[in-house]
Amino acid sequence: ELPPRLTFSLQIDSADIAPLLLSDSVAQSYGFDSLNFIGMFIPNTYEVYWTIEPVELLDRMKKEYDRFWNDERLQKADSIGLTPQEVTILASIVESETNLGSEKARLAGVYMNRIKRGIPLQADPTLVFALGKDVRRVINTDKLIDSPFNTYKYKGLPPGPIRMPSIPGIEAVLDYEHHNYLYFCANADFSGSHVFAKTLREHNINAAKFQRALNQRRIYR
Repeated sequence: ELPPRLTFSLQIDSADIAPLLLSDSVAQSYGFDSLNFIGMFIPNTYEVYWTIEPVELLDRMKKEYDRFWNDERLQKADSIGLTPQEVTILASIVESETNLGSEKARLAGVYMNRIKRGIPLQADPTLVFALGKDVRRVINTDKLIDSPFNTYKYKGLPPGPIRMPSIPGIEAVLDYEHHNYLYFCANADFSGSHVFAKTLREHNINAAKFQRALNQRRIYR
């Protein structure tokens, strides 16, 4: 799956648009802040003139964002107790956890269950984001980092997306799977799939299997 990007066909220079994307005042003018501004960009294919100016492009993205969040999607978001921005944040976490489309709604259901019960999300991808570096294995000291994106330390959703989620990822949150799972762990066979658990005892067994598999492959960080 290719990462979202602005086409190279545009004459916009990254030096021109980057300050706008990092500006609180610009983000606020569109109803966001600098931490969640990325959520205004819905990954899709859009046709624009190659001479489009940076602000014109942002205006277009806001127009597409409003079009995407039609009445049906807004009603779905409201029915699950999340704002569109919160849906995007959760979708970014879900898609950082799995590349399997068949798992996204189930993973979203786990996080929704934890939110409803006031249990910290404890999402490893948010720790990796807070660390600012890519690690294959999260360790206990990582969980101590003081960041609003540390979902082990702070309950609820982080203040912004940790990546730009796809439309299927957003839909997976809006149509999340209803179940009683509160935990999940990467499968020890390294297939990219996950095993789900309803109790901490069951989860600890699954997690121990995965930790052993990491050790066997000498993956320590």
